[in-house]
Amino acid sequence: MNAPVLTIEGVSKRFGSTVANDNISLTLAKGEIVALLGENGAGKTTLMSILFGHYVPDTGRIFVNNAELPQGKPRAAIRAGVGMVHQHFSLAPNLTVLENVVTGTEKLWSLRSQTNAARKELLAIAERFGLKVDPDARLGDLSVGEQQRVEILKALYNDARILILDEPTAVLTQIEAERLFSTLKQMAAQGLSLIFISHKLDEVMATADRIVVLRGGKVAAERHASQTSKAELAELMVGHRVTRPTREASIPGEIALEARDITVKIGGVERLKRVSFHLRAGEVLGIIGVSGNGQAALGQILSGTLPRSSGELLLFGEAIGDLDVAAIIGAGIGRIPEDRNRDGAIGEMAIWENAVLERLSSYSKHGLVDRRAGMAFAQRIIDTFDVRGGNPTSRTRLLSGGNMQKLILGRNLYERPHILVAAQPARGLDEGAVAAVHGRILEARRQGSAVLLISEDLDEVIALADRIQAIVGGRLSAPVDAAQADARLLGLMMAGEWKDESGTEDAI
Repeated sequence: MNAPVLTIEGVSKRFGSTVANDNISLTLAKGEIVALLGENGAGKTTLMSILFGHYVPDTGRIFVNNAELPQGKPRAAIRAGVGMVHQHFSLAPNLTVLENVVTGTEKLWSLRSQTNAARKELLAIAERFGLKVDPDARLGDLSVGEQQRVEILKALYNDARILILDEPTAVLTQIEAERLFSTLKQMAAQGLSLIFISHKLDEVMATADRIVVLRGGKVAAERHASQTSKAELAELMVGHRVTRPTREASIPGEIALEARDITVKIGGVERLKRVSFHLRAGEVLGIIGVSGNGQAALGQILSGTLPRSSGELLLFGEAIGDLDVAAIIGAGIGRIPEDRNRDGAIGEMAIWENAVLERLSSYSKHGLVDRRAGMAFAQRIIDTFDVRGGNPTSRTRLLSGGNMQKLILGRNLYERPHILVAAQPARGLDEGAVAAVHGRILEARRQGSAVLLISEDLDEVIALADRIQAIVGGRLSAPVDAAQADARLLGLMMAGEWKDESGTEDAI
């Protein structure tokens, strides 16, 4: 192994009473790919934020090419050749790709931008690393995968030789993720050193040279990818053996929800095109599709945040009009939104406030929120759904992604809903949290809730759903029995190849 290009020595960081990093040390060699693995809240992002200068460690030092890195100074990290691609992109959607890449790289007193030279350099970097991009494209018009490509190009444009990627595939499709990791391997072969944070064991095993596992803020283990297994890594992450729950055979009940020829137009564009389906009590209906094919609009309609342009919705056989969020909740529909940070919780509010936010009428007296009742409800959610990392008065933003998701689940499932709309419920969660979330969804099914599962994760849908439909270009396929479904069939359905209800071949 080459001499380390990065050395982290004894880094510790505490936030109040929470120890995020506890005496962590690790190294990274030139051309090496290291995966940083751990549960939500294990301290991975905090450690990388310290490396990039966003946080100052309480103790410890960091060396890049044997030179100590100044603490708390992102510009110093960039000058030393460290680049970071954040899980939530830090790009301006109204600017072009080129403008996003060069922003912050030019002197404030430059009289004019060196556009031609910058474009030439950007295209050369893109060609070298296989990151195809249109410099003049508006960022907001690009797919999530393309935007991530721009984030990486921005770091490379700043001459990064050590690249940190925080949950790089959290919002990517399977195909986009495979392309990304192919690119990362190519980058490492050309001498770049990479650290990527992940919860996904398949991609860790397929991509990393070495794996560092954090648990409870400490280094729990270090393994070469060729000398470990997914089962061992899952156990090292959580400290015990992890087993995902399995779906039991059941007989579904009455039709709880039915959609008839639902069409949605946004800005003159049809996002949903005459979508029809039905959902029974005590079953899970899985909706699969590549991001951007209308599943977000479907979830929003059923969550009360988007009106339909035409078509009917029936709740237990009764036609209902467009409902707002309060009416949806009042009708017994629970909602797990696709983006928990934007639509699921308000980070600056306390855990107890988020717990009662959607049900204020139940926790108010004479127009005032009953704080004591709200805190008691939040504590019941914390205890029942194993929400770790805070108490009812803690700020919600301090929770890890998995624990925030368990809070949202608890808020919706504590009093069993008639219908649960779960959009990407395990996205970005570690193996232990995934098992917990899946267990709660299957428990709701056993108790008679009708569950609509919207997911891009084929393994998740196959494991949880009784029936599966694909959405492509705003159109919905006929359902298939999950017992007869496999990844190949579902992949074809996601590509628009399916049979209609009569058995006739259909394709988008």
